[in-house]
Amino acid sequence: MTIHVEGLVAIVLFYVLILFVGIWAAWKNKNSGVGEGIDRSESIMVGGRDIGLFVGGFTMTATWVGGGYINGTAEYVYLPGFGLAWAQAPFGYALSLVVGGLFFAKPMRSRGYVTMLDPFQQLYGKRMGGLLFIPALMGEIFWSAAILSALVTQILVNIFFSSSLCVIVDININMSVVISALIAIFYTLVGGLYSVAYTDVVQLFCIFLGLWISVPFALSNPAVSDIGVTAKKTIYQSPWLGKIEPEDNWLWADNFFLLMLGGIPWQVYFQRVLSASSATYAQVLSFLAAFGCLVMAVPSVLIGAIGASTDWNQTTYGSLPPKDKDESDMILPIVLQHLCPPYISFFGLGAVSAAVMSSADSSILSASSMFARNIYQLAFRQSASDREIVWVMRLTIFVFGALATAMALLTGSVYGLWYLSSDLVYVIIFPQLLSVLFVKGTNTYGSVAGYIFGLLLRIGGGEPYLKLPPFIYYPGWVTQEKVHHLTGDVEHFVQQRFPFKSVSMVASFLANVFFSYLTKYLFESGMLSHKYDFLDAVVSKHSKEIMDKATLVSNHDNIILSEMAPVRQVLGASLAGTFTNTEVLSDDGASSPEAFHNED
Repeated sequence: MTIHVEGLVAIVLFYVLILFVGIWAAWKNKNSGVGEGIDRSESIMVGGRDIGLFVGGFTMTATWVGGGYINGTAEYVYLPGFGLAWAQAPFGYALSLVVGGLFFAKPMRSRGYVTMLDPFQQLYGKRMGGLLFIPALMGEIFWSAAILSALVTQILVNIFFSSSLCVIVDININMSVVISALIAIFYTLVGGLYSVAYTDVVQLFCIFLGLWISVPFALSNPAVSDIGVTAKKTIYQSPWLGKIEPEDNWLWADNFFLLMLGGIPWQVYFQRVLSASSATYAQVLSFLAAFGCLVMAVPSVLIGAIGASTDWNQTTYGSLPPKDKDESDMILPIVLQHLCPPYISFFGLGAVSAAVMSSADSSILSASSMFARNIYQLAFRQSASDREIVWVMRLTIFVFGALATAMALLTGSVYGLWYLSSDLVYVIIFPQLLSVLFVKGTNTYGSVAGYIFGLLLRIGGGEPYLKLPPFIYYPGWVTQEKVHHLTGDVEHFVQQRFPFKSVSMVASFLANVFFSYLTKYLFESGMLSHKYDFLDAVVSKHSKEIMDKATLVSNHDNIILSEMAPVRQVLGASLAGTFTNTEVLSDDGASSPEAFHNED
């Protein structure tokens, strides 16, 4: 195996750039928020709530646009039988940001929360908040591990070695993954959200510039046919536009709603929302990011189309196309390496690898923020000092980063774990978020019931990536087979064509509402003795506030829960004059958690 010195130099330069920007951002904003009385821990989590328009737009876009986004989009456009019709991520995540901006950003930001789990603990209590932390944590950690495992390794292989290999067990690759993780952990430890946000600017710039520079060279390669022709005609494989078969309509819709609605209840998204200077500003950033998602997907779509239009026998890659080597997931780095001049491919691969490394930092910070605030501080140590919370965050950033790195190197099914955990975020956390923000009267009993319903219905459908067989066979299920081209092995699995993920989400939501009102009726009517209210959700000393003050978006309803720490409302000084949050300054300011805490 020949090591490309130019590729090594390119990736080192990009890594140094990312590290420098992260440290510079931490130094530049080390005193941000101090003048407004913001705790250091809160500044690390939400950046002093004064993220600017330029940086805010980039970091909100980077919520989903990273290594997984660009590689996955190119992969699905390239895959025969799928094509652009099944590349749902660009439109799915763009609509997710639009829906989030329209309906969720305003109530979350106007009440001054610090993490996504705050409203759950405020309404349902610390125990339920701990339960909801589990799928949220799984999603963040497995996402980071998937990035480091499947994406960084693939790109590094193409940079360092002259041939693409299916399985690499080499100390240089493992060390590269560890170094990537350490760099991301280091600047996240130092600067928190500020470092993450500023490196996101570099990340997206690298992706945009690196891919767009490469696309013209790949298109002009003699081995590549006209992508306008291969979009509709079969040349080397089926057309890359793809199509949706009638029997797959419900499966397609289920996956699309998973992206559009399941992309909302993530701490990485709400961390950006809550860092904005006002609710209106958070909405603007969400809409800008939706546009950014679509723009950033264009070069990936083109690269996937180029891969489907290439006669690989004319390239240095070999006679067999990537799909026949089970390397479809590596189509983007393969196109960059084998269809572009060396100096162009190294620049593109180096930029993308740096972007992949930077993608892991957001999830690590999000997981540590939720643990430090919602588990350590609010559930166990309400009297913890700000300095103590900062150190807990730093420790968990390192622990969660190390955990994601270990999973990336040691676990073969990390992608399957992430798919399952992201589904759990959709079927469990999203309906809970709907209930806590928009439904008046839900309580802890309903929340527990919704959690159980969603979990059982989703797990019951099985997960082929984890070889987890279903115990609930939904209507329309079929047995499919997957052929491993290199080994010739045939794998059989059950495919659920029924939209069971979305049905599980709806069932979870309805269970939450139904059991909340049922338990309220049973306890308040006297059909059940008050002594059986073991969750203190209906007839406890806080029952009036929990049951009658449950909506978080009303201008006059308040929620009181003594276990909930106060949340500060802060407007960035530099942006308050441009984007004024009238809800905070007027009605909602009087009904914020902090204001009510002060009244008590």
